[in-house]
Amino acid sequence: MNSAFGGSQKIWINAQIATMSPQVDTPYGLLKNHVLGVDDGEITFIAPMQDIDINAFPGEIIDAQGNYLTPGLIDSHTHLIYGGQRSGEFTRRLNGTTYEEISRAGGGILATVAATRMLSEDELVEQARPRLEALINEGVTTVEIKSGYGLTLQDELKMLRAAKKLAADYPIHLRTTLLAAHAVPPEYTKDPDSYIELICEEMIPQAAAEGLAQAVDVFCEKIAFSATQSEQIFAAAQKAGLGIKVHAEQLSNNHGAELAASYSAWSVDHLEYLDEAGIKALKKTGTVATLLPGAFYFLGETKKPPVELLRQYQVPMALASDLNPGSCPLASLRLMLNMGCILFGLTPEEALLGTTRNAAIALGLGDGIGTLQAGKTADMLLWDIGDPAQLAYEFGSNVLLQRIFGGEISYA
Repeated sequence: MNSAFGGSQKIWINAQIATMSPQVDTPYGLLKNHVLGVDDGEITFIAPMQDIDINAFPGEIIDAQGNYLTPGLIDSHTHLIYGGQRSGEFTRRLNGTTYEEISRAGGGILATVAATRMLSEDELVEQARPRLEALINEGVTTVEIKSGYGLTLQDELKMLRAAKKLAADYPIHLRTTLLAAHAVPPEYTKDPDSYIELICEEMIPQAAAEGLAQAVDVFCEKIAFSATQSEQIFAAAQKAGLGIKVHAEQLSNNHGAELAASYSAWSVDHLEYLDEAGIKALKKTGTVATLLPGAFYFLGETKKPPVELLRQYQVPMALASDLNPGSCPLASLRLMLNMGCILFGLTPEEALLGTTRNAAIALGLGDGIGTLQAGKTADMLLWDIGDPAQLAYEFGSNVLLQRIFGGEISYA
């Protein structure tokens, strides 16, 4: 075999490759008219077409015909496993009731908790299939799924097991996150600190011991958990060797992002009320700022996250769906690309970075996925587009030609 092929068993030729790599100094890390080689699920080389003798290649040749290869899309923040639906609350909000008022009246997250507790692990899997399939059909190759609608040891672990069982049926990488600190369960309304103890002393250790979660998340907000309570959970997660994520600064500034950064969090998410001190903390630790325009849109919010200040401090920004039954029942990461640009003022390149390279970092996976580079997993998408900006510019059109997962074409 020609050594130039580096042992590759498949090559994509005549490709415009949006590597999204910081090592390629062009918009989107774009390499025009290149060849990409894959062997055993890994990218082995990327080279200009003129440097490769295609006729000497003994493996499979896929002609991209001038179309664009990008990394697989990564949805780094979802609540994809849950029971029931909350269209009634949607109607109430349209009639003037706020999300916060619904939550305080026992609706919101707690309504989904009641529905989720009633379902078995297998029932949760079946209800979640259409949501995951919608993401996959748009080009998602890695997804994060949180618990957070069980709020008991048994039900939180049930959700995490359901997530793993679901993902095992599909060509997709899964990261699971324990979000037991999503809301104070009804049983602990008068004693939330005891619930924090349960999370720290039982839920986190057991989820870690059984390999059911790679990270822990907290809803640090005035209607959920205080900074002091959040810090207890961060410390327990750190002790258990789990990554740290946080819902922060969505409805007010509780300085949850700054606190999470002090624990070297992978990401802090929402961030509409993030201030400059919080941004400086993120910059210092390399923590990713994850923006969730779908929830902003669905709740009719008006205060936008400080995108320009995040740019000034060069804080990496991820973009995710926040797919959930209450504040963003929208199973489309492609839609989030568009919303990130229209609602938050991201450039199309920033939006795509937010669902590839930066999303990988937000899940603690930056070394293996998120860019197209030799040595990384061959999770790729071949698009029938004339410009990568087209992925954010339009929505609803089917321009995905191939979904390549671990070097195998799983959708074409």
